Amino acid sequence: MTQTDIKPFTKEDLEKADVQLLRDGRWGNARVSVANINGKRWTIKDFSDRRWLVKNSFAKFVLWRELKAVRKLHGLEGVPTEAFMVTPHMLAIEYIPGRVLNRVPKEEVSPTFLEECEEIIRSIHARHLVHLDTRGTSNWIMQVNGKPALIDFQASVDTQGLPQKIRSFMEDMDIGGVYKKWKKYCPDEMGEFREKENERIAKLRKLWVLRGYFGVKKRNAKHGKPIDN
Repeated sequence: MTQTDIKPFTKEDLEKADVQLLRDGRWGNARVSVANINGKRWTIKDFSDRRWLVKNSFAKFVLWRELKAVRKLHGLEGVPTEAFMVTPHMLAIEYIPGRVLNRVPKEEVSPTFLEECEEIIRSIHARHLVHLDTRGTSNWIMQVNGKPALIDFQASVDTQGLPQKIRSFMEDMDIGGVYKKWKKYCPDEMGEFREKENERIAKLRKLWVLRGYFGVKKRNAKHGKPIDN
């Protein structure tokens, strides 16, 4: 039995655990919860009650993609690095406590925090992966220690073996999401380099067609009560 074959808990353990629903999702989205099991918290993405076609096609694909991404990033700071399949339709991912960035007061977001966001992105790229959903604030967490974390790798892409121009283009889309936050939170501290890069990437972004899942633009989803510790 390999290390990845060992599951920290089973579906039966989950049914007995303290579980808090974060987001019920729509027909094509997972039901997202946080479970406390054996003193450790996990994010649970569950497609079990979705329509047969969804959970046996799209769901399996996106869960597998996120599982692969999390395992590829094992050992990096600022991202979840543990994940496993509880069932073929349910993924458990290491939970990172903190506040979703869109619920953090603007004055708490410092240049240092944003520089650390950039470092996370570059570390992910060094592992031949792109996140592709960094522009919003719902995937960025301010951890309890004040440092950033990036979650939700459902839209990620493994860039190993891709042509350099395509890889660079997708990496620009990732880092452009951080520059967008510089403009929002600390525009006076961006500096000339980030300003020019932000303008360059904004022009490139007009060519970017993969908005949301498979080119379908996402609608705003209602989030549950955030967990701050």
